[in-house]
Amino acid sequence: MLLKTKVLPLALALAFAGHAGAQEIIKIGHVAPVSGASSHLGKDNENAAKMAIEDLNAKGFKIDGKVVKFVLVPEDDAADPKQGTAVAQKLVDAKVNGVVGHLNSGTTIPASRIYFNAGIPQISPAATNPTYTQQKFNTAFRVVANDNKLGGTLGAYAVGKLQAKKIAVIDDRTAYGQGVAEQFVKGAKKASPGVQIVGKEFTNANATDFNAILTSIKSKNPDLIFFGGMDSVGGPMLRQMKALGIKAKFMGGDGLCTEPLGKLAGDAVGEDMVTCAEAGGVTGAQQKGMDDFRARYKQKYNMEVQLYAPYVYDAVMTMATAMADAKSSKPSVYLPFLAKVHYQGVTGPISFDANGDIKDGALTLFTYRDGKKTKMEVVK
Repeated sequence: MLLKTKVLPLALALAFAGHAGAQEIIKIGHVAPVSGASSHLGKDNENAAKMAIEDLNAKGFKIDGKVVKFVLVPEDDAADPKQGTAVAQKLVDAKVNGVVGHLNSGTTIPASRIYFNAGIPQISPAATNPTYTQQKFNTAFRVVANDNKLGGTLGAYAVGKLQAKKIAVIDDRTAYGQGVAEQFVKGAKKASPGVQIVGKEFTNANATDFNAILTSIKSKNPDLIFFGGMDSVGGPMLRQMKALGIKAKFMGGDGLCTEPLGKLAGDAVGEDMVTCAEAGGVTGAQQKGMDDFRARYKQKYNMEVQLYAPYVYDAVMTMATAMADAKSSKPSVYLPFLAKVHYQGVTGPISFDANGDIKDGALTLFTYRDGKKTKMEVVK
């Protein structure tokens, strides 16, 4: 009997000690389209988020001197705004500590209100529409340059370096496609007021037949066609341009600027015929960090980085850095630290302006040679 009374308090003491020393679990939500036309990009993002979480846990990441455990909560928005808001609410209900996502501007913008209302920090690794950070939501950040920078730079490049005089514009009517196309036209006209926009045509994000709009454009004989949309539409569009004998140069934003475009377009991608831009850009000594990341990603997933993976990785790491700076994973506590964070990522230095846009966001211009995405230059 005496033995039992001694054992019981000891067992209780051990139970309480175990509870007191329990490791903190930090939940990071991640949203991207892992189904639908852009699923190859969504999976690319999700892979990078998993990789970042694993790296944080492997190095025993500490907050306020204690090793914490990060857990990824992945969701699929299928690039659909309604599904995007539904999964955003689901992540809020799951009490995640932060969200990395969404990929498309059309899902990121409506979801951002839900995160803002819940006080949960959100970093988009891919959404470029300016509206996202113009809503005055102090929870909204992005690690890529916005369409004002992206479209404007491409517009100036089209009329300057590529000497385009007659331009046709096609967009897919999404928040991203429409936004980047509008900014491209503004950038082109600002750089060369005499440039002619000879045609404006529209498609959608799931279209496969562009014969009617391309035939209309062909009759106007443009030097260059700008497409605001994703690679899954841009690739087949290039094939149909070739079939119709359209010789114009082809240009697009980051949604077009993927490794798979060469396969999606086949030989229609041509040599130095396509110009596109990706937000972010590293040169010199920083290039090694990006190259190392790409090599690790390929080794881990047996595939090349598709597009946004490095930005997803940096977004997760930036969020974790802000938590460490704040000595807390509580959203309301680390949010002000996220707003003033300085993190050296694989995509370059990351810090945010008052709106949550990345400061001094660089862009990298690419073309395609032998079917492969080829870097041309980094533009600040």
